[in-house]
Amino acid sequence: MTRSAPTGIPRRALLVSLLALLVLAACSTTPEGDPTEGRNAAEIYKDATSEMLNGQYETAINLYSKLIARYPYGVYAEHAMLGLAYSQYRDYSPESAILTAERFIKLYPRHQYVDYAYYLRGVAAYAMEQGFIFRLFRQDPTERDAQAARRALGFFNELIRKFPASRYVPDSRKRVIYLRNHMARYEIHVASYYIRKEAWLAAANRAQYVLENYQQTPSVPEALAILVRAYEALKLDRLADDALAVLAHNYPEHELVRARKRASGS
Repeated sequence: MTRSAPTGIPRRALLVSLLALLVLAACSTTPEGDPTEGRNAAEIYKDATSEMLNGQYETAINLYSKLIARYPYGVYAEHAMLGLAYSQYRDYSPESAILTAERFIKLYPRHQYVDYAYYLRGVAAYAMEQGFIFRLFRQDPTERDAQAARRALGFFNELIRKFPASRYVPDSRKRVIYLRNHMARYEIHVASYYIRKEAWLAAANRAQYVLENYQQTPSVPEALAILVRAYEALKLDRLADDALAVLAHNYPEHELVRARKRASGS
C-alpha cells in the first residue's frame, strides 16, 4: 500500500518543498565566488594594500597571491610580492615571508626597492629568532641554539654590504649589534655549562671563540673569566695568568679580579 502525503499538504507542494531544500543544501556547500574575478591588477592591488594597512593580513595575503597568480608581470605584481612578504611577516608566517622576499630578490635583483626585500628578509628571520613561545614564557633567548640568530645576522650583513646607502641600513646595524651580543651570550651559556660539567677544554674553546669573534660585546669579560678557570683546572698556569692579567687590566671591577685581590690580601 502506497503511503500518502501528510494530511493538508498536496503531493506536488511537498515535492517542490523538497527540491527547494535540496537546492539550498547544494548552495550552502558551493564555494563563494572569487571577489577578484573580472577585476584588473590595479583594483586588486588597491584592495590588498587597503586590507594590509588595516591589519587584515590574512585577507591581504589572499588578494596579493591572487594578483600575482593572475597578473604575474608588471609593476603591480612586483609591488604585490613585497606587500605579500610584509603581510606574511605580520601574519606570524616569517618563513613564508623569507621565501617570498628571496623570490623577489631572485626575480628583480635590480629593482629600486630590492633593498627593502633584503631588509624584510632579515626582519622576518629576526622575528623567528625572538620566538613567540619563548617570549611567552620569558625564557632568555640566549639560552637557545643561536642558529636563527646567525641566519638573521647573515641577512642583515648582506644588506649592509650590498646597499650601504640604503635607508634600512641604520636599523639593520642596530639589529646586528643585538644579534652579535645574543650570539656571544649564547656561547657563554654553553661554556658555563661545560664548566659545571668540568669539561675544561670545551669551556676554554667556547670562551676563546667569543674573544676571537665577538669583540666589543658585553660577554668578553665573562669569556676571560671562564678562560682563567678552565686553564687553571687544566694546569695551564701561564695561560691562566695571562687571561687574568688581561681581565684585570680591562675590567678591574670584575668579580673574579676582586676575589683574587681579596685572596692575595692586596
